[in-house]
Amino acid sequence: MNDRHQSKSLFVKGSAGPLEAILWLPSGAAPPPLAALVCHPHPLFGGTMHNKVVYQAAKSFARLGLPVLRFNFRGAGLSAGKHGNGIGEQDDVRAALDFLAKQFPGMPILLAGFSFGCWVGLRVGCSDARVKELVGMGAPVNDSDFSYLQNCDKPKLFLQGGSDPYGAPAELERLAASLPGEKLVVVVDGADHFFAGHLDRMTAALSEWLRSRHPEFSR
Repeated sequence: MNDRHQSKSLFVKGSAGPLEAILWLPSGAAPPPLAALVCHPHPLFGGTMHNKVVYQAAKSFARLGLPVLRFNFRGAGLSAGKHGNGIGEQDDVRAALDFLAKQFPGMPILLAGFSFGCWVGLRVGCSDARVKELVGMGAPVNDSDFSYLQNCDKPKLFLQGGSDPYGAPAELERLAASLPGEKLVVVVDGADHFFAGHLDRMTAALSEWLRSRHPEFSR
């Protein structure tokens, strides 16, 4: 794995105005097998692209040599606009996907999201043909509607804290069991919603899942 990458601060064109973003580019010469997009938690509760879960997930992707884009939803950080109740934010995810697709034409995209970013991001990722794999972290299944996943057969990984008050592992397991396609639920015992003190275990599970799907990562 390689910790070295080039970091670019930029703005992505969004429907509500420019979206603040950071793009990490791999330093290796070999073309990466996919690009990654990571969506952050609820902006009205302090969520931004600098959230620790989002940052550590992005770092895991970068170590595997993937280009990684993080961005702030409308109204968060330096992004234009105001909170869109999860509807406008879907447009923000599409704008970020458009940016990645333009930067890396034809490259498959992995979409990951944490909490609110999971609920919003996976909805868009399920319906966008450019997205081939989905990762949900801290899925707030207790009070959010994830029924859209019933029509999504793309490979899915769910990472959940064993003591997450917003997403009971048993509820997530029930949801996953009803979904089509390949799916895996990894429960990090003792971890809360933010995986505090357990981020290393979360990212290890994330990297292991990616290596199992992409043998080239094991070289």
